[in-house]
Amino acid sequence: MANIYTRQLPETLKRNSIVFVAKKIPLVAACALLLAACSKEAPKTEDIRPVRAMVLQSSDIDVNAEFSGEVRSRVESRLGFRVGGKIISRKVDVGSVVKRGQVLMDLDPQDLKLSQAQSMAALRAAETTRDLASAELKRYQELREKNFVSQAILDAKLSAYKSAQAQVDSAQAAYRGMSNQAGYASLESDIDGVVTAVDAEVGQVVSPGTPVVRVAKTDEKEIVFGVPEDKVDTLRAITDVHVRLWASPDKAVPGKIREISPVADPFTRTYAFRVSIPSSLSEAKLGMTALVAFASRSPQPQIKVPLTALFHEKSATSVWVVENGVVRLVPVTVTGVSGNDLVLGSGVKAGQTVVTAGVNLLKPGQKVTILGAAK
Repeated sequence: MANIYTRQLPETLKRNSIVFVAKKIPLVAACALLLAACSKEAPKTEDIRPVRAMVLQSSDIDVNAEFSGEVRSRVESRLGFRVGGKIISRKVDVGSVVKRGQVLMDLDPQDLKLSQAQSMAALRAAETTRDLASAELKRYQELREKNFVSQAILDAKLSAYKSAQAQVDSAQAAYRGMSNQAGYASLESDIDGVVTAVDAEVGQVVSPGTPVVRVAKTDEKEIVFGVPEDKVDTLRAITDVHVRLWASPDKAVPGKIREISPVADPFTRTYAFRVSIPSSLSEAKLGMTALVAFASRSPQPQIKVPLTALFHEKSATSVWVVENGVVRLVPVTVTGVSGNDLVLGSGVKAGQTVVTAGVNLLKPGQKVTILGAAK
């Protein structure tokens, strides 16, 4: 029996394989048709490159630079006591509007008053000595007229009187000085302005001349800003200066360069410019941010493009001009440099659109789309 099954097994497998292959033929055919459909050649898409571009403008402004700065007072006094002592009162705060002669701080006046009293006592003693010398001089003058004393004795009395008078003058000067010292116990403002800083508080002991209060005048203001060293000489000769506040950018007023620092700042390596502003800009408050614009005009209008707009090929300089969505290469001549831009002398005109980024990926007649352009 085992031999019979062994001989029949290959026949059975053969029949099953034929049935399996027959069933799979339609499936294979369907897959082949599907692959054939997927292998069709895709339609070609048009090559349109995105670029950045700008519309050329003709302007006679040669230098146009703008810097941000801070509104400051032209005059700011750092006030301090003329004498040393302990502060016992502070009468102003930062932002307080003060008038000339107004008391800002007071020192403890006890020691100063004692010194003043001592000077007064010394003056009284000197005056007493002088009065005695004056009386003796008068008495000896009468005796000399009667020839009871010699002229030498009279001269000695006269000298003693003059010495006593000199002592009185010295004591009077000392008393006036100590009176002034006592008056210096009150710190007064010497200008009309506003308090911008308070550098000492009640209870602090200060030495003579130490700044304790800063007062700035509000009638004369200026803008302080830093200028890089490569632009100092260029901006120094410009007279067309306009100032506007960051808080009100639509209002611009003329300014004037008042001062240029001869030494660069040790930290920023920039030179401080001070531009005075007219009183018509009444909304300018101390500490505000302001913008200062410099402009000078050239004899002829100029067309400027950034360096990235130039395309160099075989020692020729050109730009890509966009017309109806297609670019064409236009040779140009560069006549100068203005800041970070190049001045073009010929080849293009105002109103044309020039590619400023992606110039090395273009070819003549290629279609482009301008990034950021309204569709």
